[in-house]
Amino acid sequence: MFDREQFIEDCAKAVAEGPAALRELVAEAVSDGAEVMAALGEPKHAGINALHRSPELTIINFVWAPCMSLMPHDHHMYSVVGIYAGREDNVFWRRKAGSIEAVGAASLGAGDVTSLERDAIHSVLNPIGKMTCAIHVYGGDFFAPPQPRSLWDHETLAEEPWEVEKVKALFEQAEARFNAWHQ
Repeated sequence: MFDREQFIEDCAKAVAEGPAALRELVAEAVSDGAEVMAALGEPKHAGINALHRSPELTIINFVWAPCMSLMPHDHHMYSVVGIYAGREDNVFWRRKAGSIEAVGAASLGAGDVTSLERDAIHSVLNPIGKMTCAIHVYGGDFFAPPQPRSLWDHETLAEEPWEVEKVKALFEQAEARFNAWHQ
């Protein structure tokens, strides 16, 4: 059974061991999505819901709006992503002169886990018509990274500063667009 407080405690102990130890914990947690859903609650809205935040560790329950797309961005810290409901498609990018270019992709479904290196750049898409729920564990403070983060415009791939409030607003806008389209 997934216990939110025990999961946070276990991750706080494992963070010193690095991404592999956290990946094991996340994989175990999302192996039964119904248990995670029962513990965290059925999502009512898309958003970035912090479960734990410290300088060494951030745990977030991401709820992606149906058909939502989030532009390429970086984290400047490693992360482990586990899907417990829905689907998350990732495109991986690398820097090139003045821009970025796509270099790979991964599609994750319920029960799947992936790890991202400290220097990873990725974009995320929820390709389905329902909420996607994921636990993301970061090896640092997601909301106050050690160096400024970046995001890239979907169309032009121009680099811009990453701002958490702007990203939170994108989750709200994606949910509102989906709801308006389905009325």
